[in-house]
Amino acid sequence: MIFEMWGDNGVPADSFYQIRPECINDVPVSRFKIKPGKTLSPRKWHAAFTEEGYLDIGKILRRIYRGGIHPSIRGEVWEFLLGCYDPKSTFDEREQIRQRRRLEYARWKEECRQMFPFVGSGRYISSPVITDDGQPIQDPSVLLESNPDKGLVLVPQDNYRSSSIDARNNLEKECRYSSLLEVFPCVKIKLYHYNMIHMVADHFRAQTHLGLDVIRTDRTLVFYEKQENLSKLWDILAVYAWLDKDVGYGQGMSDLCSPMIILLEDEADAFWCFERLMRRLRGNFKCTDRSVGVETQLSNLASITQVLDPKLHKHLEQLGGGDYLFAFRMLMVQFRREFSFCDSLYLWEMMWALEYDPDLFWMYEDARRAPTSAESSRGKVKSIRQCGKYERENMRTGAKNSETPLPISIFLAASVLKDKSSKLLHEARGLDDVVKILNDMTGNLDAKKACSGAMKLHKKYLRKAKKT
Repeated sequence: MIFEMWGDNGVPADSFYQIRPECINDVPVSRFKIKPGKTLSPRKWHAAFTEEGYLDIGKILRRIYRGGIHPSIRGEVWEFLLGCYDPKSTFDEREQIRQRRRLEYARWKEECRQMFPFVGSGRYISSPVITDDGQPIQDPSVLLESNPDKGLVLVPQDNYRSSSIDARNNLEKECRYSSLLEVFPCVKIKLYHYNMIHMVADHFRAQTHLGLDVIRTDRTLVFYEKQENLSKLWDILAVYAWLDKDVGYGQGMSDLCSPMIILLEDEADAFWCFERLMRRLRGNFKCTDRSVGVETQLSNLASITQVLDPKLHKHLEQLGGGDYLFAFRMLMVQFRREFSFCDSLYLWEMMWALEYDPDLFWMYEDARRAPTSAESSRGKVKSIRQCGKYERENMRTGAKNSETPLPISIFLAASVLKDKSSKLLHEARGLDDVVKILNDMTGNLDAKKACSGAMKLHKKYLRKAKKT
């Protein structure tokens, strides 16, 4: 069937993300439809490139906001929206970057495998192998699942050599963690730094949670009936958690990574797409003993609601919901649970198109090379036409000059609350009622309407904030 010949009402995109037959009645029907003249088609996408490979991103952003992206090209378009590539680069330049990144990911994955031999083995851990105090769990079924019977876990002596005094001081401490070896009897571990033992133990525990999340993620999709796809998701998350030691793995990351695995065939390309998404969202997962990173976003949501809908905010406070924890899931996994799988992808790409900054690629690249140089890319003059609508509004009002511009996801959550304001005011008599009303929205929200509502609230909030 030719794309341009499809009817004016469009066709559902669910066929691109097959549902397991036994789950069809358990998942919401997607509202997103592929519409000629609105949805970004493969033909329009390829026509937006010059002969050398330069992309007219401004034209693409407008098309995405009008009707989303055709599923057959979604992965490659996302790579631009998330800042993996510069639209001002050529085909050859992007291919060089792609190959370099694939090699870089392969090297990181091998380093991770040397520490944890089940990475890249085609298996994953979904049962605890050690306790919170580092003691092995000797359940044969657990050992059978987690032991790949190969590989060495080796921390090179040159990298983690302590002084002889430190070694003597740490010897007793290391003995307390020697039981970690018992988990993998075929594996030898040489640890020359006490902190590394802590790190390995912590990572084993994190990978247990990771594995449990992996087998639960998007299990209604036929795609994840294949063991190799589950393993790919597990490997990417394990490598990311090992690299980003400040954040590690947090529940919800599997929901953010899963679409990348489905849309991008090459594992390394999927990893880099996920890594770029985490540049935006990692703060939500950064935890301390006293707080979770997403609490900052929840506080911003409370402030916005207080300005835009003071009556609702007061009601929520009286119910004991002034911390807005009932919106935790929305912001943590970017509305993956509030929409069908297909509609959540549509929502994400609209959000990214609205927020798009043409300097995104260079901000991320500069930050990787030298944190102080990232400022240089922000100072460059950029074409407003190449910016997303939300980004343009922030630039116009000066909100972009603030230290941390609010992401559109917060206004999206505010839009959802405003849409349910009347119901919340009249029917919610406790926090359980609030949660139930919001949960009942699952599968019943319109992504385009929610984004439009977010943009209107954003403008209204900026106007009111300017007056105060």
